Amino acid sequence: MKPLGRTAKYLVLAFFFLVLPAIFLLLGTGEHSFKTLPYYGPREANAPGDTTYFTVPEFAFVDQDGQPFTQADVDGKIRIVDFFFTRCTTICPRMGAQMQQLQLRLDDPAYDDVLFLSHTVDPEHDTPEVLKEYAGRLEADPNRWKFLTGAKADIYLHGADGYFLASREDVMAPDGFLHSEMFVLVDREGHIRGYYDGTKTEEVDELLSDLKMLLKEEKVRAKQQAR
Repeated sequence: MKPLGRTAKYLVLAFFFLVLPAIFLLLGTGEHSFKTLPYYGPREANAPGDTTYFTVPEFAFVDQDGQPFTQADVDGKIRIVDFFFTRCTTICPRMGAQMQQLQLRLDDPAYDDVLFLSHTVDPEHDTPEVLKEYAGRLEADPNRWKFLTGAKADIYLHGADGYFLASREDVMAPDGFLHSEMFVLVDREGHIRGYYDGTKTEEVDELLSDLKMLLKEEKVRAKQQAR
């Protein structure tokens, strides 16, 4: 076997004494790089490395059991949000089925802090009693999946200003109402972290993947803050 040249020897030594220890140090500290989810909505840069991100405004609605459901009920929770109405014959049945499957896939203690919020854009018809019957057809867990109603103006404003989604009455739209097909992922601080087409299985799969990424992001941040 031909002896290694001087350059090759230096490269081997560099690998063992510089590169390899760096790899072990990285593995030992657990400081792996990983993708973080984006933040949606307006933001304000206060200083280098200090940014204030948009947060969903506070709200006060009523759930399918006729109970008040407010900002206090989502503080510290992760939310998956959509807009619908029970008389919808176009995209809502598909969205409801996708949300139902997502609820089943997240039926694990690791996701206990995840809430599903479905806001009706037809509150004059969709009373708590109507919503409760609709939720029953979807086998919704009443503790985790809330169907919300309230004053029409409040719901429409919350959709537009809170999630940047269409949610309004429209005589030109099918069934008389216009609303987005999007599912919205909101973190514990109320920041919007993702939008997904709730009629497409592949995008709902992406939502699930991003949710897991968000939970990992939270763990890494908590570990860093604990030092």
